[in-house]
Amino acid sequence: MTDDRTADLGFARIDLDRAARTGDPEVVYGAGKTPEQVAAILSTLHQRHPDRAVLATRLSLEAMDAAAGVGAEVHAVARAVTLGPFPTPRGRVGILSAGTSDAPVAAEAALTVAVHGAEPVEIRDVGVAGLHRLLAVRDRLDEVDVLIVVAGMEGALPSVVGGLVGTPVIAVPTSVGYGASFGGLAALLGMLNSCAPGVTVVNIDNGYGAGVAAARICRIGHRSAVEEARQRRHETTDGATS
Repeated sequence: MTDDRTADLGFARIDLDRAARTGDPEVVYGAGKTPEQVAAILSTLHQRHPDRAVLATRLSLEAMDAAAGVGAEVHAVARAVTLGPFPTPRGRVGILSAGTSDAPVAAEAALTVAVHGAEPVEIRDVGVAGLHRLLAVRDRLDEVDVLIVVAGMEGALPSVVGGLVGTPVIAVPTSVGYGASFGGLAALLGMLNSCAPGVTVVNIDNGYGAGVAAARICRIGHRSAVEEARQRRHETTDGATS
């Protein structure tokens, strides 16, 4: 049964109205769902939103294969798929990752940014164990509107980045590290205790949440810039005709 706001597939009730409320369609969280369920939900969302990409995350290889069978594009490193065209980007988001082991979470963040309407700019392997690598890309950090910083181990990278820039920083702790990292808890606590201002933190391995937040910051910033430009044009016109 389907109405204007919900599609009932029997095993799931799909929120078809979310884009109207929030600006973004519902996203499929694939963990715990069968490949067939992932494909069915993705197809339903695409039918409702054929003009923009819909996203499914945290997928098994079998679920990615099933999604590909309904026309989805597979993003293997991100463990995700998309179905439909990406929106025109508004704003740029830098995604910094400390090491190669953080790549899946960073890729999930970058893909989420693109699906939600901003341009991802990936800067890889700039962890604090080799600080010269971060300093070598210092100028690039000022070229984006928001920074997502992905790191495991002790989670120090967001604090260092936050001390270098005035750009909003969204820190993502990952579950990368040896035993005392406690599956990312050490990185999470380190980021939450950052002394650098302007650093906010999402949950462990939550590249998706960071990507949505960053894209929405860009969206609001773009909207404000457009409104300011419109106001300036209005004031110029008034001044010319008065």
